[in-house]
Amino acid sequence: MAKHLSLAAEFPRATESDWRKLVDGVLKGADFTKKLVGQTRDGIAIMPLEGRRKDAQPIVGARGVAPWKTVARLDHPDAHEANTLALEELKDGADAIALVFTGAASARGFGLPDNSPKTFESALKGIHLDLISTRLECSPFTGRATAEAFASYCAKNRLPGATIACDFGIAPIAAMAATGRMPTTFAASMDSARAVIADLQAKGFAGPFLRADSRPFADAGASEAQELAATLSQAVAYLRALVAKGMAAEEAASLISVTLSADDDQFLTIAKLRAYRLLHARVLEALGASARPVAIHVETGWRMLTKHDSYTNVLRNTIAAFAAGVAGADSLAVLPFTAALGLADTAARRLARNTSLILSEESNLHRVIDPAAGAGGIEALTDEIAAKAWALFQQIELQKADGDTGIVAALANGFIAEAIRDVRDARAKDLATRKQPMTGVSEFPDVKETPPHVLKAAPTAKAQGGLPAVRFAEAYEALRERALKAKSPKVFLANLGRIPDFNARATFAKNAFEAGGIVAIGNDGFAEENGTNLVAMTDAFKASGAKIACICSSDAIYAEEAADAATALIASGARRVYLAGKPSDLEAALSAAGVGGYVYVGANMLAFLDGALIVCEG
Repeated sequence: MAKHLSLAAEFPRATESDWRKLVDGVLKGADFTKKLVGQTRDGIAIMPLEGRRKDAQPIVGARGVAPWKTVARLDHPDAHEANTLALEELKDGADAIALVFTGAASARGFGLPDNSPKTFESALKGIHLDLISTRLECSPFTGRATAEAFASYCAKNRLPGATIACDFGIAPIAAMAATGRMPTTFAASMDSARAVIADLQAKGFAGPFLRADSRPFADAGASEAQELAATLSQAVAYLRALVAKGMAAEEAASLISVTLSADDDQFLTIAKLRAYRLLHARVLEALGASARPVAIHVETGWRMLTKHDSYTNVLRNTIAAFAAGVAGADSLAVLPFTAALGLADTAARRLARNTSLILSEESNLHRVIDPAAGAGGIEALTDEIAAKAWALFQQIELQKADGDTGIVAALANGFIAEAIRDVRDARAKDLATRKQPMTGVSEFPDVKETPPHVLKAAPTAKAQGGLPAVRFAEAYEALRERALKAKSPKVFLANLGRIPDFNARATFAKNAFEAGGIVAIGNDGFAEENGTNLVAMTDAFKASGAKIACICSSDAIYAEEAADAATALIASGARRVYLAGKPSDLEAALSAAGVGGYVYVGANMLAFLDGALIVCEG
């Protein structure tokens, strides 16, 4: 009989206090909390070490260990072209489609033109709806009309409702969040929804019919708890409206689906999705309904996508899709990496589709129910997010406005908009100072990129009103656009000393200036035996064609040479001279020599780059 070896038996058992002693030795008196404890937008502490939860139970989703559905978007304004793209996606692995109509918050400026019979016939030609799953992404407040049009298409093509798996996506509250209005009362909209649901059920459709959608809130910059609270409040509003008319809570719950957004913060996204299932189960328990997993569709976040250096979106999408799969998403739509640039072509759609398929079919992430269960860090985040979201949900439920209560009132009176704005403003500050970095945007930008191809389709303007849809990169993108109009201005890096002296700060300065589209002209320095050859440096500056310069080197060399270098650069025609790093006690001397600004870690880069562009544009 084989003998099992315990390889760790001869080693003493490590404890958290042992680890903490070692950490304190490295920190050398620095504040442990400030150095190693992170914090989410909801004020939740992210500890550097969490113990395993031995008693944790997996959170079971609706799909169990079946693969999640990979969703292809039909969003081309030409229904025939949308059909061609969809058929290719279905042929190559997608097993669900989303009919995205123009005006829908998720259409991002494109979408099928209308819900007419002609559009349905063209868009769905050759697609076997009885073999796949379907989602309807309706224009605001057209849920009933679109649902009826889809049902009519199915009847005309002899597709019994019982054979069709369709999430009809009637979402008046999400439409109100996106547009800022509700054309009728919420009660009237629910009367209409109940009528169409009854008609669809009579035709054999099982739904779900109503959708609690987090995307308008996530797009506006909501924190994790805010996104969940708003989504849960939608679900509760729909449940109450259905139960109030005599429907059993279990049946009402089966008619509602949930759509959540996934970001590139892997652990927070996993915890957020897990937390929502806990919250939904708690609501059902409060209603006296039996626990049943809610169907959760996940879409990778619009707000994290960038226009410039858009290939970095592939990284963000992959992390978000991975997190969604691990957290138990029932279906997943990965936005094409070019979505912020325009309407995706076949290559971008293929990459989005394969991101989902590789994670599912090759990595087999779906084969374990809730693999994060028991992981101390994820369990702690799940619990904390759920608690924060529940507390905010209770506040939302107390809101009153114009005869409405709950989420509808919270949208009408601005309660939710104000809360999200505070988070959005705090995030904007962190993006500006690069405390929250974005690869390809504020960090490691590629100013010489060749933009990827997108289809020739003009986007429609977003309707005014409602919560804003803001991408994190927009402020930096505005600077990049200004730089392009100014014909890509340049900054000359005046590197003092030898490469080890200036390399770190020169690299930092290059990334900083190029985040605003100002091309950095580098060099190997101008060192000679007795210091820097200022003549060679100024000759190189004149030859560069740059209007501004940035001195880069070590603090020691700054003390000896920076003032003379600044004076020489100004005399050679530099409109402004910057210095990489903080001036410390040299500021007076450097200012007197002509240094007009400093670029350093923690500086407001948006303000700094705006000023630099003004100089270049002048």
